[in-house]
Amino acid sequence: MDGRDAVTDAHRDTTDATDEAPPPLAALADWPEPDPQRPVVDLRFEVAADLRQVTGTERIVFRPDLSVCEVVLRAWPNKPATARAGNALEVTELRIDGEVVPPILVPAGAPDGAPATLIEAPLEQCASAGASIVVDLAFEVRLGTATDERLGVAQAGDLAWFGTAFPLLAWERGQGWARDAAVAVPGEMATSETFELRSLEVEVPHGYDVLGVGVPLGVRDDPATGRSTHRFAAPAVRDVTVTVGDLEVLEEDIDGVTLHLGAPAGTRASLDAWRDQVVDVTRSLVDHLGPLPYDDLWVSVLPDQTDGIEYAGAVQFGDVDPEDERWLLSHELAHQWFYGLVGNNQARDPWLDEAFASFVQAVVDDPDRDPFRPPGRLARSDGELGQPMTYWAAQERPGRTYVEGVYVRGSDALVAARDAAGAEAFDAALRDYLVTNAHAIATPDDVRAAFAHLPGAVAVLETAGAFATGS
Repeated sequence: MDGRDAVTDAHRDTTDATDEAPPPLAALADWPEPDPQRPVVDLRFEVAADLRQVTGTERIVFRPDLSVCEVVLRAWPNKPATARAGNALEVTELRIDGEVVPPILVPAGAPDGAPATLIEAPLEQCASAGASIVVDLAFEVRLGTATDERLGVAQAGDLAWFGTAFPLLAWERGQGWARDAAVAVPGEMATSETFELRSLEVEVPHGYDVLGVGVPLGVRDDPATGRSTHRFAAPAVRDVTVTVGDLEVLEEDIDGVTLHLGAPAGTRASLDAWRDQVVDVTRSLVDHLGPLPYDDLWVSVLPDQTDGIEYAGAVQFGDVDPEDERWLLSHELAHQWFYGLVGNNQARDPWLDEAFASFVQAVVDDPDRDPFRPPGRLARSDGELGQPMTYWAAQERPGRTYVEGVYVRGSDALVAARDAAGAEAFDAALRDYLVTNAHAIATPDDVRAAFAHLPGAVAVLETAGAFATGS
């Protein structure tokens, strides 16, 4: 270890059977610095007593690298998978540089009767590259019951969770605004630059626990209102998720990372069991990919979810047995590098995070325990890996075909590319890809460039269709 914070003796006894010390898990400082001109976000959530409503405010200070004539934001709770479960996000006020701007609301894939997923705000005058634009928003979030997705309120017990539940700036440096329509395929659709989360405040009824993202900065109690405000900050994230409720919480410093684990009482595995598996899996990933990109890792166990959803520096897991479902931990935690550290337009190039996460999962874990691969699941086909979400949504069985085409075929293609190039050379190129594209939104061209000196690997990916998108 590196001399920062050692693993507890009990955990060391179960995970380190030799005298060789495990690799340190972090820290963010081991990766390139994020862009100093990245957006700066201040975000506040006020959670209602029944946990079903959230009122929010947000300030974004944004310096585009291209000239712009509008600001574009996304309301991802309004996509089909979450809106149909009763979730919604609506902007109640929008100001740019202090002036009220009536937003233009574009459904962009929102189901009938749901608020829009696309919010456009024209500027009074176009802004040149590098100009500072200040966007202030007020918004309301409604949480649906027992949603098997990124936001909802529990069917039983005092528990709510809300990820990507705020107007998300839809900027892609060097490209402009990402306006991709939401589709009715469960999966992530967001495009988000790394931003500085200068402040995150979550006000809740006193006595509730709060899991967030980044560094916890303490709690302010207000006896007059019976409410508490939990504060956080993060130097470089792409998204925000919050879990609120009556939770059991474990916090532990492990090799330079502060692990925050929370679950309601009665889940099938203890927090100690979750800790042991999260740390063991993360060590395997660190050994393969390099240090965890975040100094704090937040893990929520949510009984109303069935699998997992990733965020930068945080993961939501369903109430599973973490040892039996180790593949799920490997996949979701791999997203800390592929999505968190190196981003992508998830609507245009979904394989850049899901296929890489599935590939790493296959390399560090037991592929025979991968539930994506039961015999006879679907006939596989080549040449489709680089297709956008709109392509998968148009298939006869969109969800299953998407998993087969991106998760399974993508992982298979990357494993075959690694075999063609040689594991050592491929893994070194993959780590260089992470360093070169850290904090950026990568494209398939960036993958091609990273492996250009390994023509065998590039040929395999070309055959899989990785570089020919339909967007």
